[in-house]
Amino acid sequence: MRRIGATTEAHGVTPVHSFVLTTATVRTLLSSLRLLSLCLALAAGLTAAGSGPALALDPVAVTLDRPAINLGRAVEFVQGEADRVSVPTAPGADGIVRRMEIRQTQATSSLTWAVFALSNATDEQVDRLIVVPHYRLIRSGLIWPDLGSQRIVSLTPSQGFRPERQSAVDQDVFLITLDPGTTVTFVAELRDPRLPQITLWQPDAFKDRENSFTLYRGIVLGIAGLLALFLTILFVVKGSLMFPAAALLAWAVLGTLALDFGFWTRVMELGPEAVRFWRATAEAILSATLMIFLFAYLDLNRWHVRYTVLTAIWLAFAGGLVTVAWFDPSIAAGIARLGIGIVTILGTVILVYLAFLRYDRAINLVPTWILFMIWGGAALLMVTGRLNNEIAAPALLGALVLLVMLIGFTVMQHAFAGGTVPQALVSDSERKALALTGSGDIIFDWDVGANRIWVSPEAEQHLGLRRGALEGAATKFVEAIHPADRDRVRSTLDTVVEHRRGRLFEEFRMRAADNHFAWFALRARPVVGSDGEVVRLVGTLTDVTEYKTAEERLLHDAVHDNLTGLPNRELFLDRLDAALTIARSDETWRPTVLVFDIDRFKQVNDSVGMAVGDSILLTVSRRLARLLKPQDTLARLNGDQFGIILVSERTPERITAFAETIRKTLRAPIAFGDREIFLTGSLGIALADGTQRGREDLLKDAELAAYHGKRLGGDRIEVFKQALRAQKTDRLALESDLRRALERSEIAIVYQPVVRLADRTLAGFEALVRWDHPRLGRLPPGEFIAIAEETGLIVELGLFVLDRTARQLFQWQQLMPLDPPLFAAVNVSSRQLLRHDLLQDVKGVLARAPVARGSLKLELTESLVMENPEYAAQILQRIRDLGAGLSLDDFGTGYSSLSYLQRFPFDTIKIDKSFVRADARGVRPVMLRSIIALGHDLGMDVVAEGAEVDADAVELYQLGCDFAQGFAFGEPMTAEQATRLLRDATAQAA
Repeated sequence: MRRIGATTEAHGVTPVHSFVLTTATVRTLLSSLRLLSLCLALAAGLTAAGSGPALALDPVAVTLDRPAINLGRAVEFVQGEADRVSVPTAPGADGIVRRMEIRQTQATSSLTWAVFALSNATDEQVDRLIVVPHYRLIRSGLIWPDLGSQRIVSLTPSQGFRPERQSAVDQDVFLITLDPGTTVTFVAELRDPRLPQITLWQPDAFKDRENSFTLYRGIVLGIAGLLALFLTILFVVKGSLMFPAAALLAWAVLGTLALDFGFWTRVMELGPEAVRFWRATAEAILSATLMIFLFAYLDLNRWHVRYTVLTAIWLAFAGGLVTVAWFDPSIAAGIARLGIGIVTILGTVILVYLAFLRYDRAINLVPTWILFMIWGGAALLMVTGRLNNEIAAPALLGALVLLVMLIGFTVMQHAFAGGTVPQALVSDSERKALALTGSGDIIFDWDVGANRIWVSPEAEQHLGLRRGALEGAATKFVEAIHPADRDRVRSTLDTVVEHRRGRLFEEFRMRAADNHFAWFALRARPVVGSDGEVVRLVGTLTDVTEYKTAEERLLHDAVHDNLTGLPNRELFLDRLDAALTIARSDETWRPTVLVFDIDRFKQVNDSVGMAVGDSILLTVSRRLARLLKPQDTLARLNGDQFGIILVSERTPERITAFAETIRKTLRAPIAFGDREIFLTGSLGIALADGTQRGREDLLKDAELAAYHGKRLGGDRIEVFKQALRAQKTDRLALESDLRRALERSEIAIVYQPVVRLADRTLAGFEALVRWDHPRLGRLPPGEFIAIAEETGLIVELGLFVLDRTARQLFQWQQLMPLDPPLFAAVNVSSRQLLRHDLLQDVKGVLARAPVARGSLKLELTESLVMENPEYAAQILQRIRDLGAGLSLDDFGTGYSSLSYLQRFPFDTIKIDKSFVRADARGVRPVMLRSIIALGHDLGMDVVAEGAEVDADAVELYQLGCDFAQGFAFGEPMTAEQATRLLRDATAQAA
C-alpha cells in the first residue's frame, strides 16, 4: 500500500470559542509545532505520490455473512493538486479502468483523499455503513497525540447513488448501496489526513454494537458518578484532607470518561475542535489530581514547606497546560500524558521508600498502586499501538473507575478504622484538662488527622501576637520557631507520630511580636486510636526563658572570671591546648604564653580596700585587652595574675617589644578619687619550642619566669630558660611527695573543739588537715594547700578529708547520741566547688556515713562564694537538699553583696578572728555586735574563731554569739583524743 504525504490543516473558527486571539506570536509558534507533528506523523504513515497516481486498487469483496469488515488495509491515500484530485477507478466486470476527478468541497479539508474500492459479488443489492470514529485511544500517540477530529468531509462513488451521511456526534457514518455484480470506487475527502479506523458495517450489526457499548458506557459513567459523589459526601462528613483529594481524582476520571464516551458531545453539542480542547484539559487535570492525591494521602506536606511548594508548582503547571490547550490541544495532551507517567514513577519511588520505613498509609496503598502501574503500562501499549483490540479502550477506561474505587476504599479504611477515641480515654482527658486549667499552663493540642495545632491564648499573649496567630496548620506553628530549632522539632514530632508511643520533651525558641525569641519547653504525649495510629498529640508549653538565661550565664561563668569577664584558667588552658594542636601540624604557628603578675598587689588591697582593688583589676584587664589582636587570648588566671596566648606575633624581637608595651602600659598611673596609684608588674614569657610536654608545662614555665622576675625586684620581663627549672626543684619535689602522700597515709586529720557558749558544752569539731612529711615533719596547710590547688590534687585531698571526717562523726554520734547532735565542719576549696562532681561526692560520703541531717557542715569562704554567686547559689542549695550543713567561713573579710548572701542557704556563719581579737586597749571591733546580730537576723548560728582566753568566751556570750572555738577550749587534736574528750564531757554531764 502506498501512502501520500499530507499538507497542513487549515485553521478555521472554533465553534465554541467566540473570541479573538491577541497574541499572534503564540498562535504562530503553536501552529508551527502542530505542523511539525503532522508532518512527522504523515512521514511515518504515508508515502508521497504525484497528482496523477497510477493506483492499483484491489476491491474488497462484500458478502452477506460478514457483519463488519476493516477497510484500513484497503485504503490508499492520494494527494491532490490545488482544489482537486484525479484518480483511476478499480476495473469493473468489463476490465475497463476509468478516471475520476473530484473537486474539494470545503476549504478546511486537508487536500488529502482516501481511495478504496468495494465489489458486490452477490446477486442481491447490499446496504452497508462506512464508519470512521472521530477519536480512538488506540494509536493516538504519546508525544503529540491525535485528539480527534471530523475525518471525512464528503464521500464520492464512481457509480451509483451518492452515500448518505448518517446522524452521529462522535463519528462519520455514511450509508452506501452496492448493486449486484458491481465494483465501486469511493473517494473520501478528508478534513484530517489521519484515519484512526475505517470499518464497513452491516446496519443491524452496527446498531447492536452501538447499543451494547451505550449500555456499558452508561453503567461505567453511573458507577464513576456515584463514586465521585460518595467521596465528596465523605469529605463533608469526615473532614479529612485525603477525602477531597480522592474526590477530585474521582471527578477528574468522571470528566475524562464522559468525553471519551461522547456524553458531553451529546449533551452540550460540542464540535470536534471543542472536544479536542476539553480532552486535553481533562488529561491535564487528571495528572494534577493524581499528584494531589499522593501528597494529601501520604501527608508529605505535613511539616515540610518544600512539599507544599512542589504541589503548588505542579498545580500552576497544570493550569498552564490548560492555557496551552486553548492554542494547541495536542501539545498540552502530550505533556499531560508524560506528566501522568512521571507521577506514576515518582509515586512508586515514594511508596517503596515509605513502605520500607513501615509507614502504614504507604503500605495500605501499595496493592492499589501496583494495579495502577499495570493500568498505566496497558495504557502506554494502547496509545503506541502495541495493544490493538476493539474492546481494549472501553475495558481500560472501566478499569480506571475500578482503580479509583479501590483508592476510595483505601482512604475509608485508613480514615474510619479506629478514628475515634475510646470513651474511657476521653473521660481521663477531661480530668486532665481540668487539672491543666487550674495549673495555668499553656495547652498544646495537635490534631494529627486534620493537621491542625491549637494552643492556649496565653502563648500568644506572652509573645505579643494576635489571637490565633499560632493556630492552624502545623506548618504555621513551626514557622514561628527559631530557624535553628525547626528541623529538630519537626524530626521529633514526626518520630513520635511514626513510633506511636513515647513521651516528648523538647525545648525551642519562638519569635515574639518584637522579633525577640522566648524559650519554651514542650511536654506532650501521643493519643493513639484503636487502629494503632496517632490521632492527637497533647501536652503543655512552658516558658523557660529565665531558666535558659540562667543556664547560659552559668555556662559562661564556669569558664569566665566573674569580675573581669575574661576567660578563666580552665578556658585559657583549653585554648592553649588548641593552639598547641595547630602548632604540631603547622611549623609556622608558634604560640607564646605570657604570664603577668602585679607586684605587691596585696599591699595595694590592704591600703585601699577590696572594692578599689577590684576596680584596679578591671582597669588593668581593659588596658591589656586593647593591646591584643582578635586571634590572641587574655585570661585572668587567679587573683592579680593574668595570662596571654600570643599568636599574632611570632618573631622573638616583636614578642619582646609586645611584652615591653605591656609593662609600660601597666606603669601608667591609675586615677582614684584625688589620688593616683602606680603599679608595676613582673612578666614571664615561655615560647612553645617543643620541649614542653603539654599545656600545663608551658604555662608553668611562663609562671616560673614571672616568679623569677618578681624575686629580682619586680617590674621586669623574664624569658623562660632551662636553668630556671633548677630553682624550682624543691617545689617540684614537694609536689611529687604530695602526690604520694595519700597512698602512704601521710595525711592526718586533727579536730579543734567548738563549744556552745550558753552551757560550755562540746557542740562539735572543725576538721583540719596536716601532712606528716617523712623528711620535713608535720607541715601546716599553708605549706602544701597552694600546691594542691595548683596541681589539682586538692580535689582528691578534699574528698579524703570529707569522707574520713564523716566516718568519724558517724562513730561519735553512734557512741554518744546528743540532742542536738554533734557536728563536724570541713573546709571546701574553690577547685572542689567548681567541680560538677561535688554533688556526687557529697552524696556518696553521706551514703557511706549516714550522719544526722545537717551535722556534717561544709565550710566555704565568703570570697570563694562570691567568685560566681549564681552558680554557687544553685550548687549550695542542692548540697543542702542532700542533707549536709553549710557554714560561711571568714565572714566579714571578703567583699560581697548582702543581697546575694541572703540568697545562699547557709545555716552557720563563722566570724573571722580579726573581728574577735581585742586591740591593745582591750576593745573589740565595734562591728562584732553588728555581725552577730546580722547572722541571727538571717536565721543562722554564729561561731566565733580565735577565742584565746576565757574572757573572750564570756564577752562573746554577752554579745549573743552561739559558739566559739580557739585555744581557750582546746588545740587541734587527734580523733582518739577527741573521743576521750567527748566521753569526759558526757560523764561530767551525767
